[in-house]
Amino acid sequence: MHSVRSATARLRIASRMSVVAAATSASAKPALLRAIAQPLSNTARLYATKTVPYTVDKFPGYVRNENFKKLEEEDVQYLKSIVGESGVIYGNEEDLFPFNTDWMNKFRGKSQLVLKPKTTQQVSDILKYCNEKKLAVVPQGGNTGLVGGSVPVFDEIVLNLQGMNRIRGFDSVSGILTCDAGCVLEVLDNWLAEKGYMMPLDLGAKGSCHIGGNIATNAGGLRLLRYGSLHGTVLGLEVVLPDGTILDNMSTLRKDNTGYDLKQLFIGSEGTIGVITGVSILTPHRSKAVNVALLGLNSFEDVQKAFKKSRVELSEILSEKIHVLMGSFADPAFEFWDINALQMFKKHATPKEVMQNEYPFYVLIETSGSNKDHDDEKLTTYLENMMTEGVAEDGVVAQDESQIRSLWSLREGFTEALGKEPAVYKYDISMPVPKIYECVEDMRQHLRDGGVFGQEDSPVTDVVAYGHVGDGNLHLNIAAQRLDPKTSALIEPYLFEWVSKHQGSISAEHGLGVAKNEFLGYSKSPVMIQLMKTMKKMLDPNGILNPYKYLPSS
Repeated sequence: MHSVRSATARLRIASRMSVVAAATSASAKPALLRAIAQPLSNTARLYATKTVPYTVDKFPGYVRNENFKKLEEEDVQYLKSIVGESGVIYGNEEDLFPFNTDWMNKFRGKSQLVLKPKTTQQVSDILKYCNEKKLAVVPQGGNTGLVGGSVPVFDEIVLNLQGMNRIRGFDSVSGILTCDAGCVLEVLDNWLAEKGYMMPLDLGAKGSCHIGGNIATNAGGLRLLRYGSLHGTVLGLEVVLPDGTILDNMSTLRKDNTGYDLKQLFIGSEGTIGVITGVSILTPHRSKAVNVALLGLNSFEDVQKAFKKSRVELSEILSEKIHVLMGSFADPAFEFWDINALQMFKKHATPKEVMQNEYPFYVLIETSGSNKDHDDEKLTTYLENMMTEGVAEDGVVAQDESQIRSLWSLREGFTEALGKEPAVYKYDISMPVPKIYECVEDMRQHLRDGGVFGQEDSPVTDVVAYGHVGDGNLHLNIAAQRLDPKTSALIEPYLFEWVSKHQGSISAEHGLGVAKNEFLGYSKSPVMIQLMKTMKKMLDPNGILNPYKYLPSS
């Protein structure tokens, strides 16, 4: 990576690029590369059944629906006849724990049975039986969610789709991929890379999350600004309805203007009205030239200025694949984080300084094109302009694929670092871009005024912010020494009221689950919520799919 610290002559910068690129193969690697090449320690998830309380004990107020049958031995035997001995986990608390508990160890259910089907027909047979017997079911993919949507609340049967991981087909002309819902996102992306394509979404949890779960939660992630949401890239779905009916809507058509677009109902429905088993998705060409830069800035106002300039100066160098896929030029990836996020990362890793100095804000920009020399020139010019105009104070540019991955690993490492804190209140919200950091500063002051932040013995230790500037998505993380009732009461519903007042959404991409379903009224009108409940009742009259979640109980 080369550093762009002032508006020096571009010829001198260009000459430095080749020198630094050569240095990357030598022992003296650039400081930034050394800093973020070191992984966080102890990355393996540790399951401790005795230390994770049940959701119903941790968050009192849940009442089991007595209309649901309690699991009996005859049910287990019948369901085992569908998936076979190897497709069942039953009665073993230790083996069940990873399926009962979310990856943050925040939510924990009491399921005694996990089923692992391998075919759509098996899913259909399972749901048909469970619906007839009124046995509640929780669909589960990679279990990487952040709102408790993929784990039981009580004793619901877990329907885990990890065994449905077959790639069904790929059209190298149109870029349309068809696959099972249990395919891991990163596996799909790597498979497509060999064919010159890529998945239209990218997440920090890509090594574990399933494409079916991504679609069921309408996951956003790091490529949304460029390629749009899954509502646009998903062409067709295969879904098993609560009564076992298989809805085969595996369309591979870009245009189909006949009847209701039923697949849209299931994108973002969080497994409450159907279980996604198959996916047809449009994938873009993988760019021949990818460029990544990191900027250090003094204010969020400067972050906004840099974003506005990037849309003018950098969108032109995006490759034609984006024009073909989206129908118009798209924006470069544009991520931001504050100094608190960087310090949180450094607290749990041992990196050297990213830049010579630290700055209040950082911006990561990624552009994609087909001519690396031309694209490097455009990005370097943009960085020079940011320095000349006083928008950015410092900047580095990745010189190869390894350094690109290293820069992205910094942005993607915040979630893992925060997961090592004793407790974290995590919020995924969206709002008009100018309001993003105002929300962060307001929350910090609100917590100080409430007496839980700012003192040495305060339960809240930090308020960390990062997110996607282009789509107004803020990831607000409140790190704490413990989960404290007073702190919780100060955050909720205050934060949701703040977001609603500024025409935002209480969930930008993480979904609702059990964490936010009761607050849905801050983002949706009573008429909209009632219509959602009507659709749920129509498609799932017995309410067996993912109960106690997604929609408010009252």
